[in-house]
Amino acid sequence: MTGDTAEPEEIARIEGFDPGRPNPARIYDYLLGGKDNFAADRDAAAELARALPDAALVARANRAFLATAVRYVAGRGIGQYVDVGAGLPTRPNVHECARQSVPDARVAYVDNDAVVVAHARALLATDDLVTVISKDARDYAALLSGPELGAFIDLLQPVCALFVSMLHFLPAAEADAAVAAFRERMAPGSYLVISVGANTERNVPVRDQIQSAYGDRVLTGRSPAEIAALFGDFELVPPGIVPVTDWPLDSAGPSQPPLLRQVPSEPTKARMLAGIGRKRA
Repeated sequence: MTGDTAEPEEIARIEGFDPGRPNPARIYDYLLGGKDNFAADRDAAAELARALPDAALVARANRAFLATAVRYVAGRGIGQYVDVGAGLPTRPNVHECARQSVPDARVAYVDNDAVVVAHARALLATDDLVTVISKDARDYAALLSGPELGAFIDLLQPVCALFVSMLHFLPAAEADAAVAAFRERMAPGSYLVISVGANTERNVPVRDQIQSAYGDRVLTGRSPAEIAALFGDFELVPPGIVPVTDWPLDSAGPSQPPLLRQVPSEPTKARMLAGIGRKRA
C-alpha cells in the first residue's frame, strides 16, 4: 500500500469497532502479509490455518487473480469498475491495475465495514476517479439506484463488477440476488469477476473449524454448479471457472509488485473457484 492508513484515533471512534473480535477483512489482510490487523485476527488466521494449511497460499492466489482479471478487462477497454466487498486496501489495488491500460479508469470501492471504509478513503480515494461507498452488498437496490454510484458510474455503458472473495460471507439466496441485480443492470459488453469459496470433499470435514475461526460470521460454501450459476448467461472467459491457484497469471507490470504465487503440490483444502464473464451484446 502507499500513503498513510486512517489514523488509529479515527478508527477507535468508529461505532462497533472491537479489536478483540476477529474480522474477515483483517484476517484476509494478515493472510496477505498486511499490517492492518490485530491479535484477535492473527489468532483467528492461525486457527484457520490449522484447518486449511494452504489458506495463506489461496489468499495470495486470489489477490493475484483479482489483479489479472482487472488487467484483462482493462485491456478490453473497460474504464469503469465497481469492487463490491472490496476489503482493506492491498496492493495491487483495482484502480492501479486498471490504469495500466486505461489511465482514466474510474473505480468505486464498496464495503459495509466502517473500518475498511475509513482505510479506503484515506488510502485509495486520492483523486476524482476513485470513490469509496459505504454500503452493504445485500442492499444492492439502494446501491445500484443510489446517487453515490449513479453520479460516478454510468451503468448504461460497459462496466466491470467484482465480487472477489466475499460472496461466501452472505447467505446463498442473498448472494445470488445481489449478483443477479448487477447482471441485469450492467450494459452489454460488461464484465463480471467472481471468486468464492467452494464446498469440496476435502474441506467439508473441517467446516466447523473454519466456521470457528470466523466467529459469528456464517460462511456459505458453494458447489461448482452454484458458482457457475452466478454468471447467468454471461459468456465465460477461458479457462472458465477454475481454482484461483490454477488461474493463469499475466505480468505484473513495471510499477506493480510481482504476482508471486506458489501452486500447491496437491489439491488444497482451501478451495476457491474464480471466473470472468462477459455480458453478450
